[in-house]
Amino acid sequence: MTEQDDIPPEPTGETSFLSLGLPSVMVHALRRIGIDTPFPIQNATIPDVLAGRDVLGRGPTGSGKTLAFGLPMLVRLRGSASRRGFPRGLILAPTRELALQIERALDEPALSVGLRVATVVGGVPLKRQVDQIGRGVDLLVATPGRLADHLGKRTISLDDVLVTTIDEADHMAELGFLPQVEAVLDATPPQGQRLLYSATLDGEVDTLVERYLRDPVAHETSAAQAATATMDHFLFHVRTSDKFDVVSQIASRTGRTLLFVRTREGVDRLSEQLHAVGVAVESLHGDKTQSRRNRALEAFTRNATGVLVATDVAARGIHVDDVSLVVHVDPPLETKDYVHRAGRTARAGQSGIVVTLVTEVERDQVDRMLDRAGIEIAAYDIAPGDATLRRITGARRPSGVPVAPSDTTPPPPSTSAPKRSGGRNRIAPGSRQARRGPRRGGRTTR
Repeated sequence: MTEQDDIPPEPTGETSFLSLGLPSVMVHALRRIGIDTPFPIQNATIPDVLAGRDVLGRGPTGSGKTLAFGLPMLVRLRGSASRRGFPRGLILAPTRELALQIERALDEPALSVGLRVATVVGGVPLKRQVDQIGRGVDLLVATPGRLADHLGKRTISLDDVLVTTIDEADHMAELGFLPQVEAVLDATPPQGQRLLYSATLDGEVDTLVERYLRDPVAHETSAAQAATATMDHFLFHVRTSDKFDVVSQIASRTGRTLLFVRTREGVDRLSEQLHAVGVAVESLHGDKTQSRRNRALEAFTRNATGVLVATDVAARGIHVDDVSLVVHVDPPLETKDYVHRAGRTARAGQSGIVVTLVTEVERDQVDRMLDRAGIEIAAYDIAPGDATLRRITGARRPSGVPVAPSDTTPPPPSTSAPKRSGGRNRIAPGSRQARRGPRRGGRTTR
């Protein structure tokens, strides 16, 4: 079979990944994981990244930014080998969860062109990461703090980096990471290509763009508010005394559900209460160890547990398909927090439902926040067991039989090195073996 024979047919009447300049082997890999047609942000940015331009990208959450920068980065890196400890591509992400999900999204396309992707994040032993990087990595996905640790210890060099992406730069600024981001960029060759993706471009982010990007081409698919266009929004006015009963009935529904709580203590408290009435949930916040965070997210991703209770760390760090309902158990304080939380549903062109629970004392603040967001929202007075509650969310009464938290029993220690199979079993970050061939399976994050 010739190379021409190996080229998949292009979708009729639509732009294809092949026409954007991606190699046929990568297009085949995308097809195997169910990705056939590029999204607007991918159509806009992939040709410019392939041409070596610096790119400034803006688009709503769930619009496909990961593949928009990741695929052309891989194409630019293919055909050469990386020196041990010297990655040639770098992606900076604000959270560990997002970094790991970027790695998963790019793993299959990277394998198709013979490249290796690895993560460097906190919560994983440095030595394990040093060993992996020492075996050679082409594209490194990292959080700024842990990468700064490696640079300080000289276990990683960025001297060979050809292209760098800063993902969710606005969230980097919110978390106070921009000084570390600047230190990382200063450690890369000044002539290297740089890509920056951010929901907003004011303040410190604008300074970052001015300092590090050279004549960038800008692409914006839509404003941040447009991220809510494929969602149905509902405001549930509830009595404080009824709030938990309403939450427990929503959490008992069928379907992948994400419950947002404002504080870490609130996440733990709500999780315990839900377990006590028979609702199995996973929980995620910054005080949990990385291994527990990984297990919680993995269980939620593969639908072993259909409910995740989380703080706002998940609003930016979780990219999971098929979340059909997002519930603001505690209403967000800022419009941008509402948008980012809500963006966990209605991803990749799908539809979703967003519910905000509001008690008597929260009404004025929530009304002001939603007015600023410009979101049309239907409001209802809700009590436990209401027909409207069932109709909108699929709420059901919990069983009342207590369930044990999933993280009370740690997983058994491995007695041998993990092996790669044809399935989706993942080896812990920093300890994966080299891949021998592409995998078949479900869709990855765009």
